[in-house]
Amino acid sequence: MGVADVQTNSNLQEDIRELRNALKGLICNEKKAIEILGTRNQAQRDSIAEGYKVLFGESLHKRLKSALSGKVEKCLMLWMMSPAERDAVLLFEALREGGPHKDRAVIGMLSTRTAGHMFQIKQSYYELFNQTLENHIDGSGFIVMEPQNKSKWAFWRGSSEPKVKEPPKRAFAITKLLLALARGSRPVTTTVDRHIALTDAHQLNKVCTGKVGNEETLIRIFSTRSSSQLTATMNYYQQHYGHDFEKALSKKDAGEFLQALRAVVQCIRQPSKFYAEELSAALSGAGTDEEPLIRIITTRAEVDMHLIKMEFINERKRTLEEVIANATAGNFRQFLVAVLGQKDILISPRISNGSTGTYYMSPQVSNGSRQPSDNSDNSATSYFSGSVGSSGQNSFQS
Repeated sequence: MGVADVQTNSNLQEDIRELRNALKGLICNEKKAIEILGTRNQAQRDSIAEGYKVLFGESLHKRLKSALSGKVEKCLMLWMMSPAERDAVLLFEALREGGPHKDRAVIGMLSTRTAGHMFQIKQSYYELFNQTLENHIDGSGFIVMEPQNKSKWAFWRGSSEPKVKEPPKRAFAITKLLLALARGSRPVTTTVDRHIALTDAHQLNKVCTGKVGNEETLIRIFSTRSSSQLTATMNYYQQHYGHDFEKALSKKDAGEFLQALRAVVQCIRQPSKFYAEELSAALSGAGTDEEPLIRIITTRAEVDMHLIKMEFINERKRTLEEVIANATAGNFRQFLVAVLGQKDILISPRISNGSTGTYYMSPQVSNGSRQPSDNSDNSATSYFSGSVGSSGQNSFQS
């Protein structure tokens, strides 16, 4: 993208200049920054970052880092990353802190990404943290963790951030499960082998009843079978043994490994319900657990948030936006509501006079990728596509 490309698209240029004004000076206009970035999809945010660099000769990411602080800083920094970079950062933070709650968050991310997406995440992870995702899962990588200075996101954590001296502790079987999920060995196919599904169903029963096999059998099945194949296995299990497999994992004496495996099953079978329950738990009780809100909303807003919202209503009998508005405050609330408010963009598109490019298009027409509009010059980069939640090719989670 060159200066001419930015200048021929008045909508893009207007966004960049307004963002520049919001971020410069001693007092940052966080509301304006959220208003602009929180209502733009992945392709549009990428165009803003690229155009900002062209016009002003500095990184928008570094400008955001220096101008913002607190929860709003973390939200917008994550929102400006690519999906793979975002996942890598969130996985790093969860693995570094450790514990059953964080392991559940890691399971949710690893279980809902395809093999191709896991490859991208692992590439970004190494570029960001100079260590493999697998080494951090088994704990060995944290002992010698150093940031990768050449990465554009090396400033995500400052040099004053303390190093982790001890790897997080967890059951060895859970570590093996996480490593298997991180390999990304599940195929992406709708083809079902009924013989394998029936055999797997019998194997699951034998392991759960203690007749034969161990956690290795369970890990192999749930980390190497496609979602369609596992659905068939679950159906056969219920037909032959009279209860859902999740029920077998929910017994009172179920240990940490079976609880972790149950989370995998939930993610594979009904990911939107899994995330709705996670959001509901985060918004329940005396205080709001902000970490899951940030993680789930920034990673699922352009994937399946409409389904998560419906599941949330079934869970809480209230809309997600309503509960978040009551449980949060300030610019943090504004960001979450802006990202969730997808319909507003389609109802009231922002139109600049004299624009040579299309800014918003109907979801039926736009696939979320950058294309030249019919009225634009071929050398100009169009700045358009649908609303937040319809990022098309930029949205890679399953």
